[in-house]
Amino acid sequence: MKKYLLAICAAFLPACASIPKGLQPVDGFELTRYLGTWHEIARLDHSFERGLVNVTAEYSLRADGGVKVLNKGFNPQKNKWKEAEGRAYFTGSKTTGSLKVSFFRPFYGGYHIIELDKTGYQYALVAGPSRSYLWILARSPEPPAATIAMLISKAGELGFETDKLIFAK
Repeated sequence: MKKYLLAICAAFLPACASIPKGLQPVDGFELTRYLGTWHEIARLDHSFERGLVNVTAEYSLRADGGVKVLNKGFNPQKNKWKEAEGRAYFTGSKTTGSLKVSFFRPFYGGYHIIELDKTGYQYALVAGPSRSYLWILARSPEPPAATIAMLISKAGELGFETDKLIFAK
């Protein structure tokens, strides 16, 4: 029975890292410019970040060529910081902003950069494996309002429920 369940899981695991239909990850992606700390400006709700504020994601290189992911956020109700460390790997070309990320191996989820400030790497719009996952990230905890509005508009055009965004400040 275990072998049967593992076979089913293995068959469906790639779908967890795939990009939602109709979305395109950015091309011309440069990982070295993306590394460092990003502030979560807004997200769609999901259990692993529920109730957190002041959320950041820090990306650095791993010795195996992957990306170390360190997510941190503060839970004001518990007066406590929550931290999760994961790893990410490109799903294809290293110049395409499409990765798979895992916090609980062997399970991976999609991390798809669908909008990016390619000039200064100051903002990013990131989708998960479905339109239920969306993050607006910025290098600054307070990016310009026009930038946030542009990213929300773009997300809405792509079919995300932007009226359900949670602003993580």
